[in-house]
Amino acid sequence: MPQVGATSGDDVNVIIESPRGSTAKFKRDEQSGLFMLSRPLPAGLLYPCDWGFIPETLAEDGDPLDAFAVWDGCSYPGILIVSRPIGVLRLSQTMHSTGVTSRNDRVAVVPTSDSRLRGVRSVEDLPQRTRDELQQFFAASVAFEPKRVEFQGWGGPEEAWQTIRDAAGRHERTR
Repeated sequence: MPQVGATSGDDVNVIIESPRGSTAKFKRDEQSGLFMLSRPLPAGLLYPCDWGFIPETLAEDGDPLDAFAVWDGCSYPGILIVSRPIGVLRLSQTMHSTGVTSRNDRVAVVPTSDSRLRGVRSVEDLPQRTRDELQQFFAASVAFEPKRVEFQGWGGPEEAWQTIRDAAGRHERTR
């Protein structure tokens, strides 16, 4: 079994919190290790992909680095998916209560065990419509939350890896 925070070569581990098709956002509780209901999604929305985080990372918003697995399957909360980063959706969020703005990037990955996705090496390999729908989902999923999101475009696999390295370094410095 791979180590939880390990990455090797082109792969990174992603822990799933909210599976594809879920109508609720789940979040792993650091103290107990259990997956807790964070909030229901707005009516009519469901996750278009498996949603989770990259272990042993710390994003600029203070949480582990967000990741989403683009594939036809779905998993369950707590599942580790060995994945290949294919890009990053850059965004910032501003909390209404404080006015504080922070980056909240999301790394796009594909499971390495899905042989149908071997040719997907970059978000550019995904249809534009898929990227547009993912971005729209992330905007709609926080429409009733006390924050505003602003999208700053997509980056490719190199930028995704730099985001992961930065978040891993941030995590290491806080240990």
